[in-house]
Amino acid sequence: MMRSVLILLSLLSGLLLSLPWLGGSGFVLWFALVPVFFLENYFTRNKSTFTSLTFWYYAFGIMLFWNAFTTWWIWHATPAGAIFAIVTNSFLMSLVWLLFHFAHRTKNSGFAVIFLIAAWLSFEYLHFNWEMAWPWLTLGNGFANDVKLIQWYEFTGVMGGSLWVLISNFFIWQLVKSYLYHVRGSFLGRVLLLLIVILVPVTYSLARFCSYNENEAPVKVAVVQPNIDPYNEKFDEMPFHEQYKRMLDLSATVADRGVDFYIGPETALHNVNQNWVDNELGIRMIKQFLTENDKDAAFITGAMTYRYYNQMEDATPTARYNADSSMIFDAYNSALMLKTNKPVEMYHKSKLVAGVEQIPFERYLGFLDNLVIDLGGTTGSLATDSATVVFEHEGIHFGVPICYESVFGNYLSGFVRNGAEVLFVITNDGWWKNSPGYLQHFSFARLQAVSLRRSIARTANTGISGFINQRGEVITKTQWWVSGVETATLNRNKTLTFYAKTGDFIARVSLFMFVLMLLNLFVASFKMKNDSIV
Repeated sequence: MMRSVLILLSLLSGLLLSLPWLGGSGFVLWFALVPVFFLENYFTRNKSTFTSLTFWYYAFGIMLFWNAFTTWWIWHATPAGAIFAIVTNSFLMSLVWLLFHFAHRTKNSGFAVIFLIAAWLSFEYLHFNWEMAWPWLTLGNGFANDVKLIQWYEFTGVMGGSLWVLISNFFIWQLVKSYLYHVRGSFLGRVLLLLIVILVPVTYSLARFCSYNENEAPVKVAVVQPNIDPYNEKFDEMPFHEQYKRMLDLSATVADRGVDFYIGPETALHNVNQNWVDNELGIRMIKQFLTENDKDAAFITGAMTYRYYNQMEDATPTARYNADSSMIFDAYNSALMLKTNKPVEMYHKSKLVAGVEQIPFERYLGFLDNLVIDLGGTTGSLATDSATVVFEHEGIHFGVPICYESVFGNYLSGFVRNGAEVLFVITNDGWWKNSPGYLQHFSFARLQAVSLRRSIARTANTGISGFINQRGEVITKTQWWVSGVETATLNRNKTLTFYAKTGDFIARVSLFMFVLMLLNLFVASFKMKNDSIV
């Protein structure tokens, strides 16, 4: 086969994988990996001519194309970070395909395919849970704009979508292979099996979408989008009190609408000292706004907060020391709840962005703290909360995931299990400028609404802010890069979905299978080498 054909197949797969993240439909993921299966099969059939590394070059190229085409926008915030994230993630993804190819060359195709599914889901699970977490390209996320097709995520979360994609691609590849290589067996039987795999979940999902009704438990929410440029105004050109005034002036325009909650964006308040929080300017301005305009409402907003310690013995392992001021402190990316005549309540972001808010494996690489990218007014690794905090106001229980946390379904289920009836996501997506990044981030919240059956109010500093119901439908949203405020009535829900109760159980089972199969593969490989020597 000509090398140009192999390259074209690689480009085709990379393009198909990218389309759902660029605004296309997720249905292309059902066959986006078929060219990869074709390439792997070609190199396995010709394993006497090609080494495993030859296939790996093509697999890495496909994953690199996919990563670069869908997440290039990281470059706006950090060119070095973008290169590192794209290349590293592509490398890790390609290793999964290399292991699959090695399994295919060593064992039979049935073992290899099951091994691939277990390995890929284990990789995605790792990317949700380790210190270099980057689950953005989880295959199940590709259906974020097709919520009518994935209502069954309430049982599986996005990992079920990843499993669906892998199985669908394998069955389509089987049809292609039976045609190309005249493989024996019933073609119609394979078609029927493929239709079952695809149409049964889709049919159930459409029926569930049409029949799902929210219980009437209304809460009136206002999302406030101040639209402050994070690169120029937020930390340099616009004084903090002007930023707070802009947010509160927008809030005042809807103060007569019976709002229960006003939601401000991530890091809307600056340099809040937890040791004497009530004295901070932003806190005083918000409480004055509530007193004068809507004393029965609560104001939820993000803040960069600090906790200072008198001596190193009192500090946490994440605390920093400022040699110029001789201060010992922890820095947090926090969500605050403010009410009139009540103490300020806080939750601190716990799912941190690697290389932006934390140094991965800091106990080994702590000397790199000062190199962490500043995307929030602080540098060095942030401190975190020990648990998902659920706030309460007037009998309404809610969680406030901060920015990146809204991508982690299993983590969000912790808010729900702790009693959250509705979720308020606060974020600042202006770092990515006018790129697919902020669109992707908004769409992922739709998946969480379905998986957890929780209404979501989402406030972003520069857009998109909006409301999502329990079926994943967007009720209303703001435009990008405009200031504004939107109000909507959301329904609360106390019922726990199966996914909320069990989390990423598919991934945990896959990880167990992957470990067992990997050990089996190594034993088989070792035995083959010994037999060849004899």
